[in-house]
Amino acid sequence: MRLGVAVAVAGLLAAACGATGGPGAGETRAGSRAAPAASSATPSPPSAPAPGPARSPLASIGPGEGEVSVLAPGGYAEWGGTDPKVNWISGFEKSTGCKVTLRSYDPERSEEPGGFDPGSFDVIAAPPQVSGRLIAEGKVAPLNTGLIDGYGEIPKRLRTLPAVRQGDRVYGVPFLWGITEVLYDPVRANPAGRSALFSGAAPALIKDSPMSIAEAALALRERGEKIDDPYDLTPEQLERAVSLFRSGAQALWRDPIEVVEGFASGTARLALGTPYHRDVLRRGGRPIAAVPARPVTGWADAWLVSAAAAHPSCAYQWLSWTLSAEVQRKAAAWNGLAPVNPEGCTGRTQRICEIYRVGEPGAFDGVLFAVRPPGYAQWAERWAELPR
Repeated sequence: MRLGVAVAVAGLLAAACGATGGPGAGETRAGSRAAPAASSATPSPPSAPAPGPARSPLASIGPGEGEVSVLAPGGYAEWGGTDPKVNWISGFEKSTGCKVTLRSYDPERSEEPGGFDPGSFDVIAAPPQVSGRLIAEGKVAPLNTGLIDGYGEIPKRLRTLPAVRQGDRVYGVPFLWGITEVLYDPVRANPAGRSALFSGAAPALIKDSPMSIAEAALALRERGEKIDDPYDLTPEQLERAVSLFRSGAQALWRDPIEVVEGFASGTARLALGTPYHRDVLRRGGRPIAAVPARPVTGWADAWLVSAAAAHPSCAYQWLSWTLSAEVQRKAAAWNGLAPVNPEGCTGRTQRICEIYRVGEPGAFDGVLFAVRPPGYAQWAERWAELPR
């Protein structure tokens, strides 16, 4: 998230930002080996031939194959190209001897995210709507968590999320997590809950993603409708949730900068954002508040290994590297999200951990973590029909 840039663009105090803003998705990142960005749902496969799909977890890892193909949203694997101080790829290469080929992709810009050829990557960072498809289609391998250093430091709630597991098998290693709050300008609004996002004259800012339908489902629940899981809706509930977006009371955003700019310029009264958005704005002189009531939605992005990984040992070493305190600290600060390893809560990242309550009892209470909806294709179809 380029929120440090957003602060400057919005005319706020750049020094208020506790972390440098991250890069935009879709930009190419590379360590020792450059690769084109993944601009479609099917990136070009690597030159090395891939073995057959993995049916069982890897029993052991060797010293490494000398290279690894990484596919990730922008900001999740940094090599210093945007900011020389933000680099956790070079250290990995030096420590393991595994040279990284990195391609970036934007999970929100694909009509059906997750349609990757398993031979096109060794390891991938994915949000729930992508990881769910990869797991369901057998494109990623079950993991031997005993081979992953630091796995036990991840809170049990995150390790056991349905988005990273299937039955008793683990497929994903959580990397960063966040929650979605209803943010508001107290001068212009005083919302009691999510229902306020779908009423009123001035538009509320909502992320342009089919997964935002879950926010409307929570609004329906506030109004008395029986909805247990906002990510598992009946066809009738889906239609009623989507209909709330047709009120015209929302403006859809793709870049989190738009949330900061909206409040900084005074054009936004309400928005769906994160605690980090709120903290940046407050320290920049904009007293933006958040509705304290829960439940709220949340998500955890995870790393997964391809079922046809050509370099599985290096892939496992990458998983361990991403859980190290140093990488967790850097990645959380760069993206404005909470680290899954509390040992990463040092330096500038300590403030991020405080606003997300990392390590506190009850930090996950009332958080409904995202999972790929069973009928995601219908969600995407309905979302695409909304006027822009």
